[in-house]
Amino acid sequence: MPTFPSRPDVPDGEPAEGTPAAEDPVVLHEADLRPFMAAFPSGVSVVTTLDADGLPRGLTCSSLASVALAPPTLVVCIRTASPTLEALLAQGQFALNLLHERARGTSDLFASGDPARFERTEWRLPLGASGPHLTASAHAVADCTVVKTAAFGDHTAVFAEARRVTVRPSAQPLLYGLRRYAEWSAAAAAPPPAASPRPPHVVPPEGAARVRG
Repeated sequence: MPTFPSRPDVPDGEPAEGTPAAEDPVVLHEADLRPFMAAFPSGVSVVTTLDADGLPRGLTCSSLASVALAPPTLVVCIRTASPTLEALLAQGQFALNLLHERARGTSDLFASGDPARFERTEWRLPLGASGPHLTASAHAVADCTVVKTAAFGDHTAVFAEARRVTVRPSAQPLLYGLRRYAEWSAAAAAPPPAASPRPPHVVPPEGAARVRG
């Protein structure tokens, strides 16, 4: 039986024009994660550390996740070109400040790159701290030691073990999503959705036939 060469415009294994395909091809485009992650509200944190000269460094970070409870490990993702990341890796430690719901200004300040941001906010360096504590803006602070890093694309994932955690139970978290802030106390105070009424349970009369599926 004679054989015929494949058409040059049809790759091997693909049907030629007019031949029904089992499934339409899937076209994948490069995804922009910004609108996707904007639809995933989260808390707001500020990563702080000291540089080689003892000067404070810091930035707003919402890319944060818990990795393990034992040992207590978390991960933050920071732009690789950030001077704060450079200082953090050189020191091998940092403080993670979770902002309370009245600290929107602090979040914007540390996201702006303002070189005077530490002069415009209250902070201190307690004994044994891994970085500056934003005392007027944070409802919780974790002092962390870097244990591993992984660079990918334009960001670096920093895995760190939390050595000490300080919590202010009276303060409530600041939330961020869909490119705007929200207060946890307001979100938690919203009434739950009304429950749908359940249909009445009808008991068939004695002797009535029952239909089984």
